[in-house]
Amino acid sequence: MPFKHLGAVAMLAAGACLPWAASRADEGERARVVQQVAHAVVRSGDAQGMAFAIVDKTGARLHVYDALGRVQGTAPVLLGLARGDHSVPGIGERRMSEIRPHERTTPAGRFVAEHGRNVQGEDIIWVDYEAAVSMHRVRATNPRERRLERLASPTIADNRISYGCINVLADFYDRVLKPTFRARHAVVYVLPETRPVHEVLGFLD
Repeated sequence: MPFKHLGAVAMLAAGACLPWAASRADEGERARVVQQVAHAVVRSGDAQGMAFAIVDKTGARLHVYDALGRVQGTAPVLLGLARGDHSVPGIGERRMSEIRPHERTTPAGRFVAEHGRNVQGEDIIWVDYEAAVSMHRVRATNPRERRLERLASPTIADNRISYGCINVLADFYDRVLKPTFRARHAVVYVLPETRPVHEVLGFLD
């Protein structure tokens, strides 16, 4: 995989933040940033020989790589409703009805993901078990939320709807994510939206 635009890594190390709710015009720049993070993962060996994924929250997009850093696929995702890079302490032990809108964040960071099942018995990929954050197939059980329409939309801001979990289309989950993450563990890098990237992913230094 060719890795270009090395200046993006310098930008991240210097403390740059990715723009919140960036326009589609910024798509090329976000793609370069994601590419540089992937390059740094491979170069540093941070994934320790495991497959990995990068979640670009500002672009509402998931990028999946095999253990050698080769792109396996990319797809839009739904993310936590609220802007923020931290989970509220103890949120994973609360009922969903008790979680307020501003607490519905998708935390940023490096996570060792693991296959598991939710209370309905559906297979999912746990990203942050304590915060109850996982990657799973999108559930269109509430028509008012229009989750499938949001994933198909050309905009980015309307991809913020979940309680913090990362929702993907079922086809992408089954065809790309699940087979690439077939080992018990994989690594998920969630890029921040309110903090410099290098503060969250230290290996970029």
